[in-house]
Amino acid sequence: MAIETALTRLFGIEHPILLAPMGNVAGGALAAAVSRAGGLGIIGGGYGNREWLERELAAAGNEPVGVGFITWSLALQPDLLDLVLGHAPKLMFLSFGDSRPFLPKIRKQGAKLILQVQNLAEVRAAKALGADVIVAQGSEAGGHGSTRRALFPFLPAAVDAAAPVPVVAAGGIADGRQVAAALLLGAAGVLVGTRFFASREALGHANAKARLVASSGDDTVRTHAFDIVRELDWPAGYTGRAIANRLSQRWHDRDDAFKQALATEIPRYQEAVAKGDFDTAVIFAGEGLDLVQEVLPAAAIVERLMAETGTALAAGAGLLR
Repeated sequence: MAIETALTRLFGIEHPILLAPMGNVAGGALAAAVSRAGGLGIIGGGYGNREWLERELAAAGNEPVGVGFITWSLALQPDLLDLVLGHAPKLMFLSFGDSRPFLPKIRKQGAKLILQVQNLAEVRAAKALGADVIVAQGSEAGGHGSTRRALFPFLPAAVDAAAPVPVVAAGGIADGRQVAAALLLGAAGVLVGTRFFASREALGHANAKARLVASSGDDTVRTHAFDIVRELDWPAGYTGRAIANRLSQRWHDRDDAFKQALATEIPRYQEAVAKGDFDTAVIFAGEGLDLVQEVLPAAAIVERLMAETGTALAAGAGLLR
């Protein structure tokens, strides 16, 4: 089943599904698999690592994929944009920071521009900057974001403010019922992260994927704790949604005390990462975890999402009398 939207027409794809550019998770193999399945894969450039980017861009092969960056981090390593643009990505995805310094190079290369936003002021700013697509991210999303707006109240307002620029919905979307709901609220597509983290092609420890499948959205928390222990100085107003564990339970909302304990906590955290111990190490994940019940190939996830979307849209139409 194919659904045609402004997003599918813009990128020439079969399904209105974008892979979220999850840092250290959405590598080249996963991005390529999503693109082959009819969606559009986006490699997660994250905080920027040249060796990692070169390897994952190569892993994507000749599949049409995009690359995403945390914008404030890219500002610290602007040469990485040249590296990525040299591979002629289909799109660049920027979020969390001032994208203006990077737009001339992106436009010159010919890549489409996706800007992710978390409130209406940012929607209007992204439209004014000439974004080809705007991603409206709700607070349900895994990883970093704002706590200000939940997705479904935010989405139709963002669609209205962005028009005629297509808007993509992001935040806790893990099955086709949610895709259908987003489309009916005016979205041109969806950005899916956590559901693709639990895929065979995703980077990440097997223990992390097992924890995803075993967890619920109720188990997640928005916190600064994992940024503090990784010494990442995120701008004010942003937290990371992750599966709660012993570290977050001990240090959540105790930022000052945690910073005083980093001399002992950082080595302990690094050891946990090396061992795949996710009672301490972070697993960023969204509220859609209740709908993530097994690790599947990315293509199977795309197929299931679209089948469920068709079923949900048909059921909705059946309510009309």
